[in-house]
Amino acid sequence: MSRRSELARPDLVERLGAVKLLSVDVDGVLTDGGLYFTDDGRQSRKFNVRDGVGMKRALAAGIELAIVSASAAQSIRHRGEILGVQHVFIGVEDKLAVISGLCRDLGIGLAEVAHVGDDLNDLPLLRAVGCPLSVADAVPEVREAAVFVTGNGGGAGAVREICDLVMEARTASGGA
Repeated sequence: MSRRSELARPDLVERLGAVKLLSVDVDGVLTDGGLYFTDDGRQSRKFNVRDGVGMKRALAAGIELAIVSASAAQSIRHRGEILGVQHVFIGVEDKLAVISGLCRDLGIGLAEVAHVGDDLNDLPLLRAVGCPLSVADAVPEVREAAVFVTGNGGGAGAVREICDLVMEARTASGGA
């Protein structure tokens, strides 16, 4: 399958070198999109440890991280706290508005944001940021909007793959 918008690796590394904020969706990006329900109706998610290590490395390198999800599940907030992510937004209907507000607060532009999405509700944000990214198993419209599509699917190390690329880009650009 051809991805018309995907950048060549040197161009991707250059674009990622300008990223100051990495924003990630949850269901289908930090997880495989599956939800587990117990008999009493409680819901849970499975997060990938490798993604968490990548996120911690990015944070340690001075990259701002945001988790933004339409789900209002508290497990998302807990995962963010464990990783040290200060910007966790749950129950979000308009991801673009939330990330735009965060950018104002941080004094950065949307051109300095990379967002990782997988489904249609990510499209407005993906179309607005400087570096739109997608997981391998995203819906076709999201893959088409992305400048890079991971080799790994959501919940299977895709975010780690992106964090490693961001770290590579910072090293290549002599990043701060």
